[in-house]
Amino acid sequence: MKKNLLILFIALLGFSTAAFAQSRNGLKINEVMVSNETNAIDEFGERVAWIELFNSTHAPLEISSVYITNDKNNPTKYPVPLFDVNTKIPKRQHVIFWADGKPSRGTFHLNFTLKAGEENWIGVYDADGKTLIDEVTIPANLGIDESYARSEDGKGEWEIRNDVGEKYITPSSNNVIRDINDKIEMFKTKDSHGFAMTLMAMGVVFSALIVLCLCFLLISKIGSAVARRNKRESIGNGVEIPGALADSGEEIAAIVMALHEHLDTHDKESMVLTINKVRRSYSPWSSKIYGLRRMPK
Repeated sequence: MKKNLLILFIALLGFSTAAFAQSRNGLKINEVMVSNETNAIDEFGERVAWIELFNSTHAPLEISSVYITNDKNNPTKYPVPLFDVNTKIPKRQHVIFWADGKPSRGTFHLNFTLKAGEENWIGVYDADGKTLIDEVTIPANLGIDESYARSEDGKGEWEIRNDVGEKYITPSSNNVIRDINDKIEMFKTKDSHGFAMTLMAMGVVFSALIVLCLCFLLISKIGSAVARRNKRESIGNGVEIPGALADSGEEIAAIVMALHEHLDTHDKESMVLTINKVRRSYSPWSSKIYGLRRMPK
């Protein structure tokens, strides 16, 4: 038994480790700006280079203890500090790291800077300092207030953005700004009168009701089986109780009448009105007439 529990514990540990590693793989470099003169401002009121990371998973992602670097020979250049509540990125959300070379300013200030007019390589490593999660090489021709971003959050081709046309620079926001819901538009096109939506909603409701009825039926069957087994055990293992006599109404009525005659009990039904006379002993100390005062003539 102990051996089986140990094997189960090891399997669960391995599964949780694999799930954790898989979730870290969902961390993506999403957008980078090297030369920032009129764009985003950090909490100290300064404009510096920034790196946007994106949680592409559908669950919160803790990024503390990962490494961000701009040097392939030094993968552990900047370790993201532990015990900062802001390092837990919600699902499908972004976080900005400022490449200002001033790590003393806080968790999200890196200990390196990016060089304008040159290629800049950026990598994100896992907590072991060896597993590369994501990387990108910023081209040297990236201009002032231009960013290098993915065409979509967490995926797609990299492109230069300069706020011209639909090439928006979006720090801490979605790379693609959507003002309509594609699924709703599809329903409007294919089901303009809403019949399919109505049938779908009714199907979900009735299916839930059927499942609920089946659950109640199953629970009642299980309860009857357990009650029958308990009665069989109380009478004797060799005695079989017929279903018609197991819960005989006559026997129950006889038992109730016997209890009524013995204990003189009576159920107080909600439709029975009982009026009892209340007797209170008179005391001059509680009489109000002694508390009154006569008005002077």
